[in-house]
Amino acid sequence: MKSILKRSAGAVLAILAAAACNNARVSGTIEGAGNMQIEVNLLNINKFQAVDTISTDAAGNFSCKLEVSKGNPEFYYFCRNGRRLASVLVDAGDRIELKADTLGNFSLSGSEEAELYSSVESDYRAFTADMNALVAKLESDSENYAANSKALTARYVQYYRDRIRFVMEHSHSIAVVPVFYQKAGQLPLFSQQTDALRFREVSDSLLLSYPESRYVKALRSEAEARMNALDLSAKLSTAEAVNFPDIVLPDLKGEKRKLSETDAKVVLLHFWSNSVPEQRQMNIELLKPLYQMYYGRGLDIYQVCLDADKGGWAATVRSQNLPWVNVCDIDASASRYATLYRVDRVPMTFIISNGELLDVKIEDVNQLLNLLDKLLK
Repeated sequence: MKSILKRSAGAVLAILAAAACNNARVSGTIEGAGNMQIEVNLLNINKFQAVDTISTDAAGNFSCKLEVSKGNPEFYYFCRNGRRLASVLVDAGDRIELKADTLGNFSLSGSEEAELYSSVESDYRAFTADMNALVAKLESDSENYAANSKALTARYVQYYRDRIRFVMEHSHSIAVVPVFYQKAGQLPLFSQQTDALRFREVSDSLLLSYPESRYVKALRSEAEARMNALDLSAKLSTAEAVNFPDIVLPDLKGEKRKLSETDAKVVLLHFWSNSVPEQRQMNIELLKPLYQMYYGRGLDIYQVCLDADKGGWAATVRSQNLPWVNVCDIDASASRYATLYRVDRVPMTFIISNGELLDVKIEDVNQLLNLLDKLLK
């Protein structure tokens, strides 16, 4: 009986120890925030998720436990009425001391990774403040527009180069992930095509240390999309000139089909997703009648399915007996062709007439019919 009790006690202690490893604690003081409610938000890829509300005492002191699993650091944000007071990167077992005020200034100790991320936030706040001041000066001082514009550009370039150096020097730290998504106003900081190489190199490094992190997986997905776009750009620069971006993807038989080889007076380029029932129905209710009505007058369709489920796409095309060119891009939302054509939603339709991509957005069926009647007289 004693041995069983010992084993049971040992099991309980092991469970408690495991549970202790799945949290971190942040304690400290928020100056000027006595007896206040503070919101705690978790970064969930590209949005914030409210996870807790904590209370400070009369002096602004607080202490809270944050959930985090070992090897999967999380980004937490302390806010007051929607205004960010402090940003904290925590890993399981961390014990972090935080000092902040109600203006967004903060410092912390207790974790090298948290301190590194704190410097990221501090540098970004300084850069944003400088850029705002320079933009205001540019708009108000017309007599010195050229000099002010030069100063604005110089500050941007200086920060961009500094961030490149930072992410490469700390490529094994998850603290660099938010740097890749920073902006200068509305312009992404890493907006150059060649930045794809930095996304890939850093994401490759981080995957070794944090293979299960959702932040690293998202960065890796972005890296792949950017590398696809960069690769396509390189191919297009050496390809035979055409008046629209070419697409080369496999059809049902696995044969590569080029958009540029679709021999018709007018080509309807249609991006869709087989995973959406309404878009499968669209093939029957709209595209098939359209094809039957205009094929004899010089219309053809090149249809691109953006879906990772290639088998599901193939089954739909076969069961619906679709007679036009059907191809599938299993990169789905990361498709380099979708990026090239700026497809931000599906379905999306483009018209190529006599080898020219028309600068027109197809908003509804009537507009499409009117356009085809005009082009296929």
